[in-house]
Amino acid sequence: MKLAFITSLAPTEAPDTGFEIANAAIIAALRAAGHHLTIFAFARPEDRVRADPDLVLIRRMVIENSAAGPARKAKWLAAALLRGIPFAAAKLWLAGRTRLLDEIDARGPFDALVLNGVMMPGAFPDMTSRAPALLIAHNIEHASARQNADHAGNALMRWLFARESRLLEALESGLARDCAAIWCLADEDRQALARLAGPDALARCAVLPLVSGGGRKLEPVAHPRHDVGLIGTWTWEPNLIGLRWFLREVAPRLPADCTIAVAGRIPAGVEPPPNVAMVGRVPDADAFLADCAVVALASRAGTGVQLKTIETLQLGLPAVATSLSFRGLSAPPVNVRIADEPAAFAKALAEHVAAVRSGAITRLDGASFMHAQQAELTRAIAAGLGALERKPPSAA
Repeated sequence: MKLAFITSLAPTEAPDTGFEIANAAIIAALRAAGHHLTIFAFARPEDRVRADPDLVLIRRMVIENSAAGPARKAKWLAAALLRGIPFAAAKLWLAGRTRLLDEIDARGPFDALVLNGVMMPGAFPDMTSRAPALLIAHNIEHASARQNADHAGNALMRWLFARESRLLEALESGLARDCAAIWCLADEDRQALARLAGPDALARCAVLPLVSGGGRKLEPVAHPRHDVGLIGTWTWEPNLIGLRWFLREVAPRLPADCTIAVAGRIPAGVEPPPNVAMVGRVPDADAFLADCAVVALASRAGTGVQLKTIETLQLGLPAVATSLSFRGLSAPPVNVRIADEPAAFAKALAEHVAAVRSGAITRLDGASFMHAQQAELTRAIAAGLGALERKPPSAA
């Protein structure tokens, strides 16, 4: 099939956010199945975009709120209010205007549109008239926005996130009704979309189990540099909620000799306790994780699948995780513990660190997990595209 893959972020040489890692896995699986993809995307100013003859880069733009100044945020908000669209979609509309649709038309017609997330059709609703559409629902966005409202620190932010949630719920329910097929990353999200759009959506919705990277094998680290490690894109609000919970509620309960490192983009204003080192972005996420005795998976908000959990399981690393960090996955392996209360989470981390030091807990071989995920990903993609192949292509 000739597919238009429409996404907010272009593939990069070194994807480091969960969204980008998921995109890379899905794009690779689609191409491995023999489909021709033309990718339409934006990129951050600093992104090292992967060379791809079938990539149409619409524009480089500031995407994260943490990287934008007050004037730019005010412009985004004005566009969102004037057009009655989500704040996140307004950013894309301002950057793309008519050019995105013109580029799609110039390279069409396509057998189908693969809508990578709800924000692009939220910004450009006319695009869905061009061909049958398949929606990739990385998260249940309105639920994440509602969680953000619950955790907001002031009345204005609560109002903005509540507005975002209302608009996103209407957008998600409409897309779930109208798209020929839907891919979710967790069965919980599949069930949530069915509640939004009716039971018919359930039959059109498949779950994509994801893999991260190429399944590389890293040599065991005899003496890990860090006892406990966390990594993530902390500029994304649901991730930041989990990080703040860990820093405030868990880290102070850990033994004094326990070394803790947090890697990834960290917004201004996050103050770690004295026993936590904030190391920023690291050149190799897997190598950082492998240099930690135990990985802390501290998700407290959000939907979809936690890609850092997938990476941890692929590497076979010991971990302590919240139940939410394991959403969309089966029972944890023997070297992973689940805990949701701060005291229990800290106790499990301390015991895991001691067990790693003594050799009672070790890394596992994550290859079987990765191969099972890859096989199911291939099957689910074939099933989803089967629904699209039964739809005739639309002229541009």
